Amino acid sequence: MPALTVGKIRRLQQCAAPGGQLVILAIDHRNNLRRSLNPSNPAAVSDETLIEFKRQVVAALGPAASAVLIDAEFGAAPIIESDALPGATGLILALERTGYSGAPNARVSELLPHWSAQRAARMGANGVKLLVYYHPAAPTAPQIEELVRRVAADCAAAEIPLFLEPLTYSPDQAQPKLAPAARRQAVVETARRLTAIPGVDVLKAEFPLNVAAITAESAWLAACRELTDASHVPWVLLSAGVDFETYLRQVAAAAQAGASGVAVGRAVWKEAVELRPPERGAFLDSAAWERMEQLTALCRALARPWNEEVRDA
Repeated sequence: MPALTVGKIRRLQQCAAPGGQLVILAIDHRNNLRRSLNPSNPAAVSDETLIEFKRQVVAALGPAASAVLIDAEFGAAPIIESDALPGATGLILALERTGYSGAPNARVSELLPHWSAQRAARMGANGVKLLVYYHPAAPTAPQIEELVRRVAADCAAAEIPLFLEPLTYSPDQAQPKLAPAARRQAVVETARRLTAIPGVDVLKAEFPLNVAAITAESAWLAACRELTDASHVPWVLLSAGVDFETYLRQVAAAAQAGASGVAVGRAVWKEAVELRPPERGAFLDSAAWERMEQLTALCRALARPWNEEVRDA
């Protein structure tokens, strides 16, 4: 694990549970959340509706998380100003634009205009998240690597940790979906390359296998160990919208293989999008809360603290 400045160490401590595990509630969704709230007409979902949904989720589940990951556009200021975010819960700010530009096989990620690590630090954030669409063989890979270097340098200057979230895709127009073996190779090689960039502090990783195609949990464990060996920094597992029971099994494999926790979104709260506010609140306070508690207990029991060496001596 690379050496960290005192400022980064302190902010990572503020994002972690007492044992050093990272249990991050993710609610930085934007366009895909609009689609979930109104599948037939996402454009009809107002900014106010989006903000209120995020506020409800954070108010209900923020106390169960070690940190909340939220976007700078529609979430951060309202949850702070409304007191929805507990003072003891870390704040990680997503600074990328939602979606991507470019061709589907040569994707380009971009930052939100007028946002930077310094601005995030000034508003009290404990971390910055950058999502990039990346495949080592894609023609835009060098461009994405340069973006990561630039944001990492910005974060280093502000002494704020960088949580990097690379999402893989197929660079082959003739085969828009990666085959299971190719997906595993891409996720692992992406971790190897991008976490080697100085200033990347935590990897927010996809599960390295297609669990619908490969169901043996021994294979899951082996793939997660490969990911741990490839990553130069601690990593947490994103949920990618899978159902909660599947995610719980993925987390168990990832944590046993060396992951430092989770960054969970829809696996915990996705049913809430279909409920009206009174029923939504009841769901968040019961089923969703219980899911966060299960994940916290699992991470406490199995996950490696972020400040331990990723590789065994």
